[in-house]
Amino acid sequence: MKGLLMETGIIEVAPMAQEFGFIDLFLRADWVVKAVMGVLVVMSIASWAIAIDKWLSLRSARSRGKTFEDDFWSGRDLDALANDYGKRPRDPFSRVFAAGLREWKGRNAGDRVAKAANAESARELSKLEGGLGMLATISSSAPFIGLFGTVWGIMNAFRAIAASQDTNLAVVAPGIAEALFATALGLLAAVPAVIFFNALSANLSGYAARLEAFADELSALADRGES
Repeated sequence: MKGLLMETGIIEVAPMAQEFGFIDLFLRADWVVKAVMGVLVVMSIASWAIAIDKWLSLRSARSRGKTFEDDFWSGRDLDALANDYGKRPRDPFSRVFAAGLREWKGRNAGDRVAKAANAESARELSKLEGGLGMLATISSSAPFIGLFGTVWGIMNAFRAIAASQDTNLAVVAPGIAEALFATALGLLAAVPAVIFFNALSANLSGYAARLEAFADELSALADRGES
């Protein structure tokens, strides 16, 4: 009886419910939204990779720098320090020290040590800062890329309404869901990048202050040695 009613159209068959999982939303999206989602996923992965790499590098530099500073200010002979750190510098502090040692003797040693140490300090800090610019770019651009995907998805939803001439929610829901998913991916890429950038910048600023202070102290020691 039920089959007869269905055949005659008395009972309408409900359309199959569409899946709204993340993978389903991606597969159902058109190529533009897929491209936007792909870019945002890559940006999110890149921000995590950069943050982990920078955190490990800075942690190692801070640990080795503390070891060097403790050794340097322990009262050891300068020649012994030169043998330990000057010939095989392994961190920014020892490389600044080695650069200063090359200009230690002779007239105006303090000025030459200051220039060499400060130049090496700037190079070391530039290396440690590598990748922070990418985090800043991701944090500022990801929301707008996600917004583009949102606008495109909503446009697709309105196209679906125009093509079907049906304002039923089932017609527009997939396009709106894709659009909101693009927005979510944009925030997912941007928010961690902002947090990583701010945290790493703050840590790097403290390390830079220590390194620059050491370069100044090295120059002062050279001046006292000359006098």
